[in-house]
Amino acid sequence: MTLNRRDFVIASATGGAVMGAAPQPAPGQPAKKPLKARMGHQMQGVLTDQSAAWLARFGVDGVGCTATMADPRRVYATVDELKRAREMAERHKLTLDIAECALPTLNVDQQEHPAINLGDGAQRDRDIEGFQMHIRNVSAAGIPCIKYALNLLGAMRTSYAVPGRGDALQSGWRLKDAPDLPPTRAGMVDADTFWERIIYFLDRVVPVAAEYKVKLACHPHDPGVPPSGYRGIQRVMGTVEGMKRFVAIRENPYHGLNFCQGTVSEMLQNPGKEVFDVIRYFGERGKIFNVHFRNIRGRRDDFVETFPDEGDVDFVTALKVYREVGYDGLLMPDHAAQVKGDPKGHMENFAFAFGHIRGLLQAEAHSA
Repeated sequence: MTLNRRDFVIASATGGAVMGAAPQPAPGQPAKKPLKARMGHQMQGVLTDQSAAWLARFGVDGVGCTATMADPRRVYATVDELKRAREMAERHKLTLDIAECALPTLNVDQQEHPAINLGDGAQRDRDIEGFQMHIRNVSAAGIPCIKYALNLLGAMRTSYAVPGRGDALQSGWRLKDAPDLPPTRAGMVDADTFWERIIYFLDRVVPVAAEYKVKLACHPHDPGVPPSGYRGIQRVMGTVEGMKRFVAIRENPYHGLNFCQGTVSEMLQNPGKEVFDVIRYFGERGKIFNVHFRNIRGRRDDFVETFPDEGDVDFVTALKVYREVGYDGLLMPDHAAQVKGDPKGHMENFAFAFGHIRGLLQAEAHSA
């Protein structure tokens, strides 16, 4: 049916159906919560005009990145450095939702500022003071969130070349194939010691985050390891129970998670059924500040990372749960597959993930 201008105006005024209009709830049915989540991306480093244009091309809404620092030895970025990063994003109609920091997900042997994770006395206190300054500066620059990790082993995989769809090479973790590596420079760290270091840090930074209204989003441990540990370290945020304990420390609306859905799935025996209740638990408590929206095939101690549409977790259902809990942050693709010998393969696979997530967001926004 073709509507002329007069028919269109009449249909609009009388509530008639018009192509593209959002569906209305059936009589007697409560209206669905509006979908608030947006698509985002985490840069591995600083944002440039080229990378910002690439993100804008695929409909990305918000971004997380580091600021270009005149002195990279500093734990904190200055207000001007952070503002320049935000302005770079805004020139390309992106929002800078997350500031990265000096506590990355890297192995402690690769970290430039390891003292907080090592519990290294006076240097730990100096670095915490630097992190407090980073919080204040992020607030002054108008950025709402900092992503960080309290991590000693980094994101571990036993293979980065698992054959995937087409010519894609995917990463995976099989505990039985994990090499017998020596300890890191952290040495032996049991669970009690790890928790002591986490509590020491949170006691000193959460009050500052609350005062300056900056959310602190911590990434869990990827992947979880047996309770006895790996390389002498007992990972305390490699289980759902560990994550629950973490968010209960220094309870505050500005203390929560970078909820890596892939990492959480890796903690479960049946992620395709169990992950939705985990999303509900943390989402209903307002503890999900950012989402790494990635998928796996497998289970705890034995999994492969996949394209978002082919893993064990149904992303359509996951998105409905994020709507249900009122999640209003970014959904970021993560750990895209590689292509051997093709330096652009990684970017192309992220582009696929952007399109997939954008389609899911549009479909869910218009679902009855």
